[in-house]
Order: sequence, then C-alpha cells, then structure tokens
Amino acid sequence: MRSIFKKIGPGPLVAAAFIGPGTITLCTAAGAGFGYSLLWALLLSVVATVSLQEMAARLGLISRKDLARVIAELRSNLLIKWLVICMVFSAIVIGNTAYEAGNISGGALGLEVFTGNIDMKFGGFAFNPIPLITGIIAFIILLKGSFKSLQYILLGLVILMSLSFVTTAVMTQPDLPGLVNGLFTFYMPENSILIIVGLIGTTVVPYNLFLHSALVSKKWKSEKDLGTCRFDTFLAVILGGVVSMSVLISSASVDIDEVSSGADLALALQPVFGYSASYLMGLGLFAAGLTSAITAPLAAAFVITGLLGKSQNTDSAIYKGVWMCILLFGVLVSTLNVKPIALIVFAQVANGIFLPLIAIVLIYIVNKKTILGEHTNTPAQNALGALVFIITLALSYRILSGIINF
Repeated sequence: MRSIFKKIGPGPLVAAAFIGPGTITLCTAAGAGFGYSLLWALLLSVVATVSLQEMAARLGLISRKDLARVIAELRSNLLIKWLVICMVFSAIVIGNTAYEAGNISGGALGLEVFTGNIDMKFGGFAFNPIPLITGIIAFIILLKGSFKSLQYILLGLVILMSLSFVTTAVMTQPDLPGLVNGLFTFYMPENSILIIVGLIGTTVVPYNLFLHSALVSKKWKSEKDLGTCRFDTFLAVILGGVVSMSVLISSASVDIDEVSSGADLALALQPVFGYSASYLMGLGLFAAGLTSAITAPLAAAFVITGLLGKSQNTDSAIYKGVWMCILLFGVLVSTLNVKPIALIVFAQVANGIFLPLIAIVLIYIVNKKTILGEHTNTPAQNALGALVFIITLALSYRILSGIINF
C-alpha cells in the first residue's frame, strides 16, 4: 500500500475535477430516466479521458512545460496561434468563473442534506450561509496548501467520494446482468441523446488537460518516471469513472420524477434505503462540490500564468489573484442565490467549441519531435486520439445546435 501511495501524483486532481456537481446531477438523471442503459456512455468517456490525459501528462513530464506555455510558444501562423490563445482564455477563465458558482452550490447542497435549508435575510437580500462555508474551506485549502498538500487533500476527498458513492450503489443491490449489459451494449433510448452528450462532456474536461500537464513536472523529474505517471493517470481516471457509474447505478434503483441536482438522489434514497444512504450521498456530493471548487480556480490560474509566461509558484501575485477572483465570484453568486444564466450559456458555447479544438491542438503538439523527441504518439495512440477528436467534435455540434435552437 505504501508503494502504491508513492506512485500517486496529480491524478487525483484530475478525478476530483471531473467529478463535480454537474457530473453527479447528470449521472442521477441518466440512471433515473434510463436505468443502466447509458453506462456504456460513461465507459466511452473514461476511455476518451484516459487517452487525452495521458497525452497531457506525457507532454508535461517530457517537455517540463505545461500545455498553456507550449501553446504560447508555438512557432506557427500568428493568426492561428492567437486565435487558439483567445479560445483557451475564454473557455478556461470565463467558463470556470461561470461554473464555479455551480461547484460551490453543489457542495452546499451536500451539506444541506445534514443541516436542512438555511435562509437568512440581510439588507433585503436572501442569504444562504452554507455556500459561504464551502467557499471558505476551499479558500483556506488553496491559500495554505502547497502542491503536495493539495495533492493529498484532494486524494482524501476523492477517496471519501468513492467510498460514499460506491457504498451507496452496493446498498441498492444492483442487477448485475443488467449492469454488465448496460456497460457493453451500445443502446440509445429515445430522448437520451442530450444526456449522453452531457455524460461525455462532464467527464472529458478541457481544463483538466492544462492542470494535469502543469502538475506532473512538480511530482516527477525524469522521463524514467513515465510509467509511474501513466499508472497515476489511469488509476485516477478509472476511479473517477467508477464513482460516476456508482451514482448512475444508485439512481436507477429509486423513483425520481424530476432531477435538478444530485441532492434529489440523496432525498430519494432515504425512504427506500434509510438515512444512512441519504447521508452517504450528501457527504459524497459535498466532497464533489468542494474538489471542483478547488480545481477550477487552480486550473484557471495555471492557464493564465502559462499563457503570459509568468511564474506558476503558489506565492505568485498573478497566480493568487486569478484563483481568488474566480472563487470569490462563485461564492457571491451561490450565496446570494443568483443564477448566472448568461455566463453559463457562454461557458457552454466556449467549451463546446474549445473541446475539439484543444483535442486536435494537443494531438498536434504530442506528435512534434522538437517537443517530445522519441516520446511522440505511436500510431495506436494517434488512432485513439483521432477517435476521441471525432467524439468531441460531435459533442461540440450537439451542444452548439442545442443552444442555437434554444
């Protein structure tokens, strides 16, 4: 066990980032609406995520530079280069700012399973103090934590999530033949396409690629560590996939008329499986919200400092300023119960365009011998990368067409 923990690097941050309140809500909706039949979509998402995250981690380890810095240093057509940089800035910084409110709110919903809804009035405004508690915890962790301590804190939270959600799934006594059939049978029930798109989109997270590439070089110093780096990546992403599947399996066992958040599943489990299942789900939802509330500002700080060529040290003024602004915005919006609809719609558009763009840019970069030498992609890795790009392009089309029609 000790040797396994020595191999753990920034992988838990990757898992912590994509298992957020949005993922929990979508998995709940998938299980409640379609049973086990969409488990294959999560399996596909895990394969796609492993492929892209391995490329990002390899880039950071071998080049000793993060993805944002490599993009900023590309010697290509200036127009294309600055177009990519602007897209990165918009999708990561503004997108993460919009979604941070959802992360804080999701963590607060998990706590409310234990405390109930607490509303206060101050100066004519409705004030909910629970999101503020979540935000303060995230602030302290980000302010005081070194990269090593952040790694262990998020590892602990991921383990907490895993135990909470997997235990809940086991308590529901799932139908094993139906579960296996859902994993390996490609079946799209009627009206399931948007849920499928969402399941893939919340697992293949663009900002994770920047975060992962930036952190691997802080853990490992030599290309001899590439095998350990891959182990860390595969273990974390697969664990994250198991957590998402556990939420879907749990929600398939209860009757939920309408799903607005992961807290709906916690409440629905209570009359069937008792308070213990409800509290486990609440604890897991809090951990999911808190981990995403930490990693989203962290990723934005890495992207901005990387694009500007500035220091990515935790004491850097720009680094601190970026994550503080994003976290503060999220806390204010969620505490005052403001719904940032326009910002979230923009974030969806930006990420919808950005996901296939960054996938193809990443594949292009990891095929450059001037950057990775003998560690460029193999034909098999390029084939898998091409498949992932096609999937993300289809995902982009569905997101954009849905928003345009809306």
